[in-house]
Amino acid sequence: MLVSAVGIVGLRVLVSRYERSVSQEHLLDEAARQRRTAVSGPLNYLLIGSDLRANDPEGGQRADTIVIAHIPAGFGQAYLVSIPRDLRVEIPGHGTDKINAAFSYGRAPLLSATITQLTGVSFDGAAIIDFSGFRRVVDLLGGVTMCVDTRTRSIHTGHQFNLGCQQMSGAVALDYARQRYDLPAGDFDRQRHHQQLLKAIMVKASDDGLVTNPFKLDQLVRAVGSSLTVDTNGVPLQDLVFALRGLRAGDLVGLQVPAHAEMLGGTSYALVDDPAPGLFAALSQADVASWATANPKWINKL
Repeated sequence: MLVSAVGIVGLRVLVSRYERSVSQEHLLDEAARQRRTAVSGPLNYLLIGSDLRANDPEGGQRADTIVIAHIPAGFGQAYLVSIPRDLRVEIPGHGTDKINAAFSYGRAPLLSATITQLTGVSFDGAAIIDFSGFRRVVDLLGGVTMCVDTRTRSIHTGHQFNLGCQQMSGAVALDYARQRYDLPAGDFDRQRHHQQLLKAIMVKASDDGLVTNPFKLDQLVRAVGSSLTVDTNGVPLQDLVFALRGLRAGDLVGLQVPAHAEMLGGTSYALVDDPAPGLFAALSQADVASWATANPKWINKL
């Protein structure tokens, strides 16, 4: 009991320090924001992976990864819903374009407004992490295990990814997760690999006892802090982390927004398919488990 109490106190102290070290901004458009005063499920969070590069800070940012994290009441599971970055949508004030263009036009607020207009889902919070943050987290963990299911070569580095499960450093894991060319399902495979990387990080963190080791957690806090921007919707970050502390890698379920690739006017887009409105409704009505059971085709193997 004493060890448990010390661990809980240590976690709260570290997260309190974390709250002071990470950037906190209003990432959500007011029309996309769910009004809450405490952490209570179900929850929907907007997670954005940015391609900002430390060696080219003036090169701008794009939303390389867009994920809705849905956490049902009870916080015993988390559904990762990947949104295709080429999804053809109406962007408020900018007409029809690919959804990741919303981030370029108006950063996270416009992207959140675009997603809410498309899906009807409002958000309890949001977070942006850049590439350097992912690399540092993986390297701090000593690498992660990723299982390559399609032999491919990186268009960025030329690295050859052979079949099978293998240990990857932060740079290699991120490089693999970003590939989409020459993969059978293109960007849809890429979305699945993003989800697999998130799960691999959680698996390694759990195996290393990161969640229960205040010293290791402190290292991670300092490593990722400068790469992470959050909007907790007014809820103290330590309360959110404490509420979700029981989630483990086995609790993650990867989902794909039903869509297909199509060329329109010489441009490749992703267009939503019929089951998509049902998924969006399930996110709003906290019935994602039922939708997933009825639509196993769109569950990603993690």
